[in-house]
Amino acid sequence: MSSYSLPLRRPLVLADLIPAARARDAALVVAGAGLVGLAAQISVPIPGTPVPVTGQTFAALLVGAALGWRRAGASLLLYLLAGAAGVPWYAGHQSGFGGASFGYIVGFVLAASVVGFLASRGGDRTPLRTVGTMLVGTALIYAVGVPWLMASLGVGLGTAVHLGVTPFLLGDAAKVLLAAGLLPAAWRLVRPRG
Repeated sequence: MSSYSLPLRRPLVLADLIPAARARDAALVVAGAGLVGLAAQISVPIPGTPVPVTGQTFAALLVGAALGWRRAGASLLLYLLAGAAGVPWYAGHQSGFGGASFGYIVGFVLAASVVGFLASRGGDRTPLRTVGTMLVGTALIYAVGVPWLMASLGVGLGTAVHLGVTPFLLGDAAKVLLAAGLLPAAWRLVRPRG
């Protein structure tokens, strides 16, 4: 018998620590969508804007970092499609396609995928890297959400930024800092001690 063994693959994202199986991947995709749907129910309306403050942005970015780009993209696409088809798991138990804030939901798919890609390359291992990764994800959500808001409301860029970005900057900064504490800490907890 040969003592040759295959090298162990280094985990790229937190979900890679769970033993591999297609059933695992499917369960993670569904769980990620469910987490975002649950977090969306943490919803606070902001006077003067049709976009509420929710927990779904934070959840979408965490799902991206934890699941990697393929599973996270599939998870947020499932969230979007199931909600558009009638599952009441958008903010405030809403569902359906369209509306002023639907562009942000579309942006979640892109942002979670990119955050997952960056996490697989170490973008969630240190607080500073995590801040950068989460800022990229947040910017992508706005990059899709703001033009959708403009088209939906028939307003210009300045008004859309005033309605769909400015009221959320402080909360988004807090979410980025929270992720910068949580994700590197999760990696420290799961790293083998040697």
